[in-house]
Amino acid sequence: MSKETEFTHIIKAHEGVIFKITTVYTNNQEDQKDLYQEIVYQLWKSYDNFKGNSKVSTWMYRVALNTAITRLKKEKRKGDQIGIDKVIMKQTEQYDTEFEERLKVLYAHINGLNELEKGLMLLLLEGKKYEEISLITGLSASNVGTKISRIKQKLKTQIVKK
Repeated sequence: MSKETEFTHIIKAHEGVIFKITTVYTNNQEDQKDLYQEIVYQLWKSYDNFKGNSKVSTWMYRVALNTAITRLKKEKRKGDQIGIDKVIMKQTEQYDTEFEERLKVLYAHINGLNELEKGLMLLLLEGKKYEEISLITGLSASNVGTKISRIKQKLKTQIVKK
């Protein structure tokens, strides 16, 4: 199998990783498409350096989060503010109304977090363990646990106030 074919299979098998990050770090479909393309480009550029020492999804999360955060920092230097206006759901997925409303409230509060906190919450909501989040973010596992605990408390306080 050629390198290009192998890479394409990996992207298709794990496109949910990219979709979730682009959803959290953009506020419209145009920006989401641009970020998606940038992430795929960065994955391609770093593909030869991926040695398989971690799961493919861990590598993809690390590259995607770094790409999204770098893009946000560039946008902020230009004076633009990036936030989540609403949660974009895949049209093929069906959610009950109550769950969807609670999810929108959660994402609205996550919008108020800084870039690192958003990334940590995204990974936690994805079901990643602290050790894997540590590999993705470069933080120690204990630091990840501490930060997530503080973020949860912050979100809980904000949501209960409303």
